[in-house]
Amino acid sequence: MASHYEERLQRDLNWIQELVGIVGAAITKAIDDAVSTVMNLDKDLAALTVIGDYTINRQTRELDRLCHAFVARHLPSAGHLRYVSAVLRLTIGLERIGDYAATISRTAAQLSTQPPTVVARDIEMMSEHARRMLTESLRGFQLRDVAVANATLAAAKQFTRYFDKVFADLVKEGDSHSRPSNELFALMATFNRLERVIHQAKNICEETIFVATGKQKDEKTFHILFVDGPNNGASQLAEHFTRKAFPQSGRYRSGGWHCTEEIDPNWVRFAQTVGIDLVKAWPTPLATLLPQLDDYHLVIGFGTESRDRVGRLPFHTTMLTWDVDVSGQPETVYRQLTPRIRELMERLRGEQAS
Repeated sequence: MASHYEERLQRDLNWIQELVGIVGAAITKAIDDAVSTVMNLDKDLAALTVIGDYTINRQTRELDRLCHAFVARHLPSAGHLRYVSAVLRLTIGLERIGDYAATISRTAAQLSTQPPTVVARDIEMMSEHARRMLTESLRGFQLRDVAVANATLAAAKQFTRYFDKVFADLVKEGDSHSRPSNELFALMATFNRLERVIHQAKNICEETIFVATGKQKDEKTFHILFVDGPNNGASQLAEHFTRKAFPQSGRYRSGGWHCTEEIDPNWVRFAQTVGIDLVKAWPTPLATLLPQLDDYHLVIGFGTESRDRVGRLPFHTTMLTWDVDVSGQPETVYRQLTPRIRELMERLRGEQAS
């Protein structure tokens, strides 16, 4: 038979879980309503959605208060503590999703006509995906179901590339001068907030895994592409040095826009003196890598020409250009590159980058 203390603990825990469900349902409806305001130019609904965000804010503050009170009253350990700490982090994400809905609703006030057909289809696709990801992530959290969380994470990752199409469609609308620029910015804000909903859904899934297993979110790994002209020396050395020095931090490739047939023997010999094996390396034409450019978080080009050679970047890919003379002596280039690579990886992964 449960003690009075155990009954009270469970009652307090149940109320926290119930309120998570209430807020989850509220923000899901808010996102649905916000998208409807943009699609249908329903400015009355937009106003109600903005006002409704104040209720969501109060509810998330109450969740925060309940969680702190639970810790103070029960001094929980193990599973209960993990759950309450996860809810405390969750409240931040839930409040932000409410803010996203309010922002989307405010964009409706900037529109004079309904979105263009292509853009409207993009909004429908993104909103449907965002809603499904949000609903499934919240369901997984409430059930503490790791399988649901993992499946939702996998689905969310597959959707990343779609935002590049959305951005391209908006650019085409801008080029056609079919509507005022402020309306295009308003639509862009809608897409951006829907994308952020998907990211928050991923965070909820990570919290579910933490609650159920105690496993913390893994450090992000980065896919990095090094590019120069011949890809027969400097960019190859950068790729292989980074792979050797930071094997747990990412995946690395290199390419060149006018590749030679093989690695320069001088670079192969030098690489061996610093413990890097380029014997089996082979130059890769940049043209073969460009169709998969959205697989990379970072592109690092040696010389200002590299930016023009790479061309237009996918929305989520970032490019850096380093002033490196790839025709210089291997040791000189190596001494220029390695400190920059170390600094970059520490910025991306912290001092524990490995």
